Amino acid sequence: MVRTHKAKGLWPMSDTGSEKPHYHGHRERLRRRFLDSGPGALADYELLEMLLFAARPRGDVKPLAKGLLDRFGSFAGTIAASKEDLLAVDGVGESTVVALKTAEAAALRLLKGKVLDRPVIGGWTQLLDLMRAQFAHDPVERLCLLFLDRKNRLMRMDVAATGTVDHAPVYPREIAKRALDLHASAVILVHNHPAGDPVPSRADIEITKDVQKALETVGVVLHDHLIVGGTETASFKNMGLL
Repeated sequence: MVRTHKAKGLWPMSDTGSEKPHYHGHRERLRRRFLDSGPGALADYELLEMLLFAARPRGDVKPLAKGLLDRFGSFAGTIAASKEDLLAVDGVGESTVVALKTAEAAALRLLKGKVLDRPVIGGWTQLLDLMRAQFAHDPVERLCLLFLDRKNRLMRMDVAATGTVDHAPVYPREIAKRALDLHASAVILVHNHPAGDPVPSRADIEITKDVQKALETVGVVLHDHLIVGGTETASFKNMGLL
């Protein structure tokens, strides 16, 4: 008779004598800690594991969760990564991408709910949080237009342009026309610097003046221009540039 042997400690024995993998029960313990103590009790890789459970019903997802954090630098960077970048990671398939991008969409939807139809003055911190979540990890420049009504409530957000790693096209007349069509009273420009430095360039300053002039011709105020660079945000108004 041929006998096979397994290394001790690799597959622990249950009370019934059946062999179980070392991560047996880990999912239930993690879920229980999440429910009993809240998400704050979980490390970033553990929260990623919770997302990966739905995409991978079986197996140990901890190595993948830690690998994703190593690759993208943070929990936020992981769920904000592009589909293409995620699929390039060994072990990531479409179901994993869907789980991660759903988490990102839910987070953005929650943040938007805190600022839409509300005065931007009272919700400025929430607005900055939303802009950082939306653009901080974007690999290319994008221009976002925030339209405010007469009570300075945020009525609409539009991504107006997508560009390259260091440029997004801006058309002042089109911005003014859009504000007029929406009956907006004020506009906030937002764009990101993928390199991470939010300090405005000379071109940023010049185009902001052009947009301000175009808006003035239709009776709309340029309330501010925000530049998102990584975790930092620069405000033209705070810098005295508006």
